[in-house]
Amino acid sequence: MLKKISVDQLVVGMHLHEFCGSWMEHPFWRTRFVIKDPKDIEAIRASSIREVWIDVKKGVDCASGVSAEASEEEVERELLAAASAAPAAQQQTAMHEEVARAARICAKSKEAVVSMFQEARMGNAVNAEDCAPLVEEISNSVARNPGALISLARLKTADDYTYMHSVAVCALMIALARQLGLDEEQTRQAGLAGLLHDLGKAMVPNEVLNKPGKLTDAEFAIIKKHPELGHEALLQGARVPGVALDVCLHHHEKTDGSGYPKGLKADQISLFAKMGAVCDVYDAITSNRPYKAGWDPAESLRKMAEWAKGHFDEMVFQAFVKSLGIYPVGSLVRLESGRLGVVVEQSEKSLLAPKVKVFFSTKADARIRPEEIDLSRPGVQDKIAGREDPAKWRFPDLDELWAGAAGQVRL
Repeated sequence: MLKKISVDQLVVGMHLHEFCGSWMEHPFWRTRFVIKDPKDIEAIRASSIREVWIDVKKGVDCASGVSAEASEEEVERELLAAASAAPAAQQQTAMHEEVARAARICAKSKEAVVSMFQEARMGNAVNAEDCAPLVEEISNSVARNPGALISLARLKTADDYTYMHSVAVCALMIALARQLGLDEEQTRQAGLAGLLHDLGKAMVPNEVLNKPGKLTDAEFAIIKKHPELGHEALLQGARVPGVALDVCLHHHEKTDGSGYPKGLKADQISLFAKMGAVCDVYDAITSNRPYKAGWDPAESLRKMAEWAKGHFDEMVFQAFVKSLGIYPVGSLVRLESGRLGVVVEQSEKSLLAPKVKVFFSTKADARIRPEEIDLSRPGVQDKIAGREDPAKWRFPDLDELWAGAAGQVRL
């Protein structure tokens, strides 16, 4: 039996089943655990959470003052109904409105993934249910504005790559699932699979995982074990969906059969694993790594298009490009007028005409006052002439131009 109580009634030994409020409002990455430290109670009371559900079969009971009682099945139905309704309730928001909220989600998501990886290293099972609120927050942000969280998650430090990569792939999988027309349950499962796809890297030695130079054959062999290690770890967890298990094991398979660990080809690879392959590679090549700087988003899509035959499923890759735009947020572009700008948001009207913030004149070879231009608006004569290499120009504030203050800090 579950009981809803005030946070003032919490005592050590109670089993927390659910917080009554957003995942972003409480200080823990998971929602279900036995309270063993009084400091945890202090942290809950210091948050905006005012009520929680406790499971009296798994921990200390509350004798009085209970505001509600329910079976676990009743609470699960209530939570599932709320989760199912959430995406439909999301309103599209402008990039500048969503980016600050997305930055907070990214920061807390990183903390959650760090904790999850630490537990996996210690041999503790990962419970898929613990990840559900995190996936829901990311999903809602992507529904409000896909470019915000996806683009911010790209701004990771080399040291944080492994953790933020999981967050980024989760968001990319959700956006791709919606582009492919998958239903909400499939979309949530795709997001969870993206979050868990690299769990096996928790068991790879850091000196190999973060090596700044080229890997030896022996070291690469160790890296190539991470899909199977992650799959084994997930099998130990509770209620891990088959989609997450599949993507974890097969996100490095290629359609020509040259991938690993099983060397699967084309139709032998599931749709979700094909999705995972595209999302995993995109975030990997656009992110700063210990051994190389990330590529520009638009340039990354161009290179992936060259690899597509034999590496990615063509239909999935085309949907992926549509989900991000031909010039994803953060891409440096040259306009026909000779001005340089950074893509700040996609347009609903055309993949070739996003919103761009221009800030440099190549004709004058000087910075100009930043101006945001919606290239899809009637009467706008300027067009994108092509991509530009940020490494060539070395603008120190390129990320701040599209992300504002959130772009000043690497996650």
